[in-house]
Amino acid sequence: MKTLVKWLGLGLGTGLSPKAPGTVGSLLALVIAANIKIVHASYFLLISIIAGVLICELTERELGCKDDSRIVFDEMVGQWIAVAGFTGYYLIAGFILFRIFDILKPPPVRQLQKFHGGLGVMLDDILAGGMSWVILILIKNLLLLVPVF
Repeated sequence: MKTLVKWLGLGLGTGLSPKAPGTVGSLLALVIAANIKIVHASYFLLISIIAGVLICELTERELGCKDDSRIVFDEMVGQWIAVAGFTGYYLIAGFILFRIFDILKPPPVRQLQKFHGGLGVMLDDILAGGMSWVILILIKNLLLLVPVF
């Protein structure tokens, strides 16, 4: 069981990437999001968030490090939040936006890193994903206002 949880926490191994493990984990999440039809996205996200807190908590304990960069399940959940309900080019835009918010950690994302354990690992990525999703919604709605000739 410990091995399965750790494997999930490490993003099915993407967290072991020697370069940019968070980005590699986010890419895996994007591939998953693009290839599965999630009928009830809100349920999927809620379950992913709850499971993510537990998975990240247990993986953090096993690795013995606080918010270890190899733990990328939080990035995967944040990425799923960022692109929830979107398809096509919006997936690429959502990936870029999420990575910007996750890497730069603008306020209030940075402030959420003060929390400890699995919740602390997850919170900043949940907010970064949510901020990305809101921007995608705004972009989509603005594009709907542009007349097509």
